[in-house]
Amino acid sequence: MVFSDKKRLLELYNGISGKNYKDPELLEINTLENAIYMAIRNDLSFLIASRLSLYEHQSTYSPNLPLRMLLYLADLYAGLTKEENLYGETKVLLPPPQFVIFYNGEKPQPDRQILRLSDLYAVEEEEHKLELLAVMLNINAGHNPELMAACRTLWEYAEYTDRVRRYAKELPIAEAVERAITECIREGILKEFLRKNRAEAKRMSIYEYDQEKHLRQEREASWEKGREVGKEEGREEGMKLLDDLYGLLAESGRTDDILRATKDPEYRDKLLKEFLENSKKEKI
Repeated sequence: MVFSDKKRLLELYNGISGKNYKDPELLEINTLENAIYMAIRNDLSFLIASRLSLYEHQSTYSPNLPLRMLLYLADLYAGLTKEENLYGETKVLLPPPQFVIFYNGEKPQPDRQILRLSDLYAVEEEEHKLELLAVMLNINAGHNPELMAACRTLWEYAEYTDRVRRYAKELPIAEAVERAITECIREGILKEFLRKNRAEAKRMSIYEYDQEKHLRQEREASWEKGREVGKEEGREEGMKLLDDLYGLLAESGRTDDILRATKDPEYRDKLLKEFLENSKKEKI
């Protein structure tokens, strides 16, 4: 939400790239609608100076992010070239892509690391014919100080998120978010954004916190159960079913169902049952 504003997005781009563009209108945002490869509205793609940037925000680490970005890029290129003659003799020029992942999960990660598509290949080769490099930046409070200094808005976002998490250890999440918002507005942290979007920011902060907490608890519970009975395959299958279910709900825009499922085990089991039944029908 914060960086959907062109002015803030340009500030972030300048901070990452080292550029010093001044005019936000140079940005051409071309994020795909209803994209199924990224998390819920956490993805953003845009063009500037004939270069394509794909940004994604993640609170959980996944080694599959390069593959997801490759699929997303293919759809973007398809859209950008839909009026071009791909079978002609004239070159169809493409904007070179840049992939950046902004990580702010609670599991420790380095300030910066490179995720490679080639790390997912089943067979090792001397020379990979297709490679994709994605930079993952840790944007939690206290990390990447140079980037935070170059992009004040990113620092403010990290500070706000850190306060929500700290207060949530002592207060119900709704109260923790309300306290963080009130303090940040008073102290000039994301002041304009939070004033204008207070209700939406609060709802999304609660949802993201609950989702992150629930997924962590589900994984821990599944791991413990699998360890106790010695059924590693069953654990992985159960986690995959949950991931597939939440992905399908996100794709359909059913964020309220995801939030309810994180709080209501019976409702979650009902959704899983429906998901399995529909999967069987599709196979038939």
